Amino acid sequence: QVQLVESGGGLVQAGGSLRLSCAASGDIFNINTMEWYRQAPRKQRELVAAITNGGSANYEDSVKGRFTISRDNAKNTVYLQMNSLKPEDTAVYYCRADMYGPYDYWGQGTQVTVSS
Repeated sequence: QVQLVESGGGLVQAGGSLRLSCAASGDIFNINTMEWYRQAPRKQRELVAAITNGGSANYEDSVKGRFTISRDNAKNTVYLQMNSLKPEDTAVYYCRADMYGPYDYWGQGTQVTVSS
């Protein structure tokens, strides 16, 4: 089992920045890829960014150049640095651990609200 705890969400004006953190505990040695998803009201949950155990990252098109995902394996924490935030980035952001095996774990989510 893996426990994921997100933090760092909040209210920010358009153009501002936030850094989300996701701290993992438990069976961390079987974590493969760490991912950030978001879900806006009345929309489907979407993948925002992902980073492999080896450090390779990829991003959803709308956040490329603005968001950066990073991983500190010593602290068992993954980060999402979000710059140049837009109102359309408003959502609940979730951390997901994709395991070496047919299962995964989710955090409880953290709200990000960007005002115009």
